[in-house]
Amino acid sequence: MTTVSGAIGAAMPDEAVVLRDVRGPSALGGGARRAFELLWLIATHEFKRTYFGTVLGYLWSLCRPLLMFAVLLVVFSHVLRLGNTVPHYPVFLLLNIVLFGFFQEATNIAVGSVLAQEAVVRKTQFPRLVIPLAVVLTSVFNVLLNLVVVFIFLLAFGISPTWTWLLLAPILLALFVLTTAVAMILSSLYPRFRDLAIIWTVVSTALLYASPVLYPLQHVGGSLRNLLALSPLAPLFELARRWVIEPGAPVQTGALQVVVPAALFVGVCALAVWIFSREAPRIAEVL
Repeated sequence: MTTVSGAIGAAMPDEAVVLRDVRGPSALGGGARRAFELLWLIATHEFKRTYFGTVLGYLWSLCRPLLMFAVLLVVFSHVLRLGNTVPHYPVFLLLNIVLFGFFQEATNIAVGSVLAQEAVVRKTQFPRLVIPLAVVLTSVFNVLLNLVVVFIFLLAFGISPTWTWLLLAPILLALFVLTTAVAMILSSLYPRFRDLAIIWTVVSTALLYASPVLYPLQHVGGSLRNLLALSPLAPLFELARRWVIEPGAPVQTGALQVVVPAALFVGVCALAVWIFSREAPRIAEVL
């Protein structure tokens, strides 16, 4: 009678069995079409869930930037007297707070988004990229609704509509791409480096004051102004002010103020693709 071990031994070759590493699901595991369908489903569900059952509903999303706007307006207009030297400073401040709030909200939530979706991340073919993209898309819904209020403020403050308002669309697109890139980096690295959430909270707060959100760049002294203008966020806020609020406002047009932010923008996007593609198959193991 042949034993089980003997049968197994006879079935296996004499040479040693070579084990190969099997990569986990990629960023778009399961196909791009399925990923986009999941992205829309998750983003719309999260947007509805955030305000479900609340008394004010979506108005809570508007209350946050308006409250911050009110506090900063008092500080910069009546304490630092900046509002007296910047044309249409209240709407300038409100527009920038809404735009930067989108970047800050999306990236802060994206840090722990993959970890929060641990159950679905462990699914064999779940596309990991959908998670940070859904966070950014949910924030897009918020910022688009908030911009409606911003334009109402623009009209109320006597700013006449011009064709340059249409140029806000490419600014929003560039901000969306940069926000998505940062969200991809943070969400993919956080499962491995848990200190990242604390670090990014500090960095995002520093970016609020180091970017021309609360002030135009021309109100900053020489060398420091040139340094702040190198941020990839700086041209976006400067152009938004020029195209939406103050068409005659000066902008930083030096070679370094154009080349360096553009290079950093492309570099961050390329780094995001590389890091997320490398980390996506390993996320389940780290969790």
